[in-house]
Amino acid sequence: MKTTLDIDDALLAKAKAQSAREKKSLTCLIEEGLRLRLRKQDPQRAKQRPRKLPIYKGHGGVAPGIDPTCNRAMLEAAGDE
Repeated sequence: MKTTLDIDDALLAKAKAQSAREKKSLTCLIEEGLRLRLRKQDPQRAKQRPRKLPIYKGHGGVAPGIDPTCNRAMLEAAGDE
């Protein structure tokens, strides 16, 4: 459906730049924004309880000698660095 909107010039310029960076059409960007805004206001969603995250109760963990608080150590152990 086609429609005409009055959009602030600065906002439109930012939206055009964003759509170019993401290689999306301006229409796609505007529709995405509307969907996000309308989804937050959906009363059904507001009533839903947040999902509980699953908790791993298995055995194991970090191998001995690896510092789990150090990104470099974790990457080296994974072979990514």
